[in-house]
Amino acid sequence: MTTFTSTLPDDLMSLLSEKAKELSVPKNKLIEKALRIYLDQLNRAAYVKSYKKLATDTDILSIAEEGMEDYLKKLEE
Repeated sequence: MTTFTSTLPDDLMSLLSEKAKELSVPKNKLIEKALRIYLDQLNRAAYVKSYKKLATDTDILSIAEEGMEDYLKKLEE
C-alpha cells in the first residue's frame, strides 16, 4: 500500500473527523471509500457522455441497426 500525504481545508477535516468518529472508522478508510465512490461516478459519467455522443453518430446508428436486423433474423430461425 502506498502512503499519500495531503492537506485539507479545516472545515472539511472537521467534517471528516466527526463522521469517522460517528461511524467508528479510521479517517483514511473513510477517505478511501469516498474516493472510490467519486472515481466510479466519474467513470460512469464518462460512459454516459460517450453513449450520448454515439447516439448522434449516424454511422454507429446504422451499424447498430444492421446488427439488430441480423440478431432478429437469427431469433426467427
